[in-house]
Amino acid sequence: MSAPASILWLQSGGCGGCSMSLLCAEAPALPDALAAAGLELLWHPSLSEASGGEVIDLLAALESGAMPLDILCVEGALLRGPEGTGRFHMLAGTDRAMTDWVQALAERARLVVAAGSCAAFGGVTAGGPNPTDACGLQFEGAHRGGLLGGDYRARSGLPVVNVAGCPTHPNWVCETLAALALDSVAETDLDPYQRPRMFYDHLVHHGCPRNEFYEYKASAIRPSDLGCLMEHLGCLGTQAHADCNLRLWNGEGSCTRGGYACINCTAPEFEEPGHAFLETPAIAGIPVGLPTDMPKAWFVALASLSKAATPERLRRNAEADHLVVSPSVRNPYRR
Repeated sequence: MSAPASILWLQSGGCGGCSMSLLCAEAPALPDALAAAGLELLWHPSLSEASGGEVIDLLAALESGAMPLDILCVEGALLRGPEGTGRFHMLAGTDRAMTDWVQALAERARLVVAAGSCAAFGGVTAGGPNPTDACGLQFEGAHRGGLLGGDYRARSGLPVVNVAGCPTHPNWVCETLAALALDSVAETDLDPYQRPRMFYDHLVHHGCPRNEFYEYKASAIRPSDLGCLMEHLGCLGTQAHADCNLRLWNGEGSCTRGGYACINCTAPEFEEPGHAFLETPAIAGIPVGLPTDMPKAWFVALASLSKAATPERLRRNAEADHLVVSPSVRNPYRR
């Protein structure tokens, strides 16, 4: 029987939300998911009992190669400031910057995973003037580079695998780790932002319960309304790459199901869209951000036809916070 694949999880500049999300893994729960995939968690700063000297000794053994490291997981953006020293984030008890530790351990790791959009691209931590000079492991926003550089490859030959999201879905993390442990992930299984295609080749729009409203451009005016959130409330579900409405959170939820617009949190630079998150910028009434793969002329033509054909039921329900008009009941077999 082969030895379990080892995982070291480090937290850098972020809120810890991806770890909190990971704890919500269910069917199976996190410990069961790791055990079933043959994964051993060497250390996690929030979940492990070891601390102080024990952790420093572990990191030293991993850095020297005395102990093998299969998967290095990093959560949170990498803080390179001030002036490239990384001293905005020191690993307690070591007098070494977290950026230095990550670079050293990334050289030893067979695989490297960025858990969340901060670790992948910089995320919210890199927003605004970015005083900490935060970046992702292998991306700086939408551009290759980051802490490890665009040409970085782990010992397996793979680049950093970006399990993006703010936060990530727990199953995205667990299933990615399981697939990596089985050596069943090739570079062709990653999209242009190095996200696993099995999750990110979908759109949030897929499976959204508001799709009927979208088809007829029956739009919500307020967040509590039942209608489509795209036209007035900033929803980017038709552009956002994730399976949130197919692989529900906690078995039943998603942003759009909860009445909140998708902000495309799996994408680089989502944190600074240039407008309020719950606002849809438009020019001459046409949304600036059109659905993926939809030419503007087609959208204008289809939107006009859709609005002209909107059933009264959808028109009225779209701007209400509860069902006002029920679908009519008819015998589908009656000729």
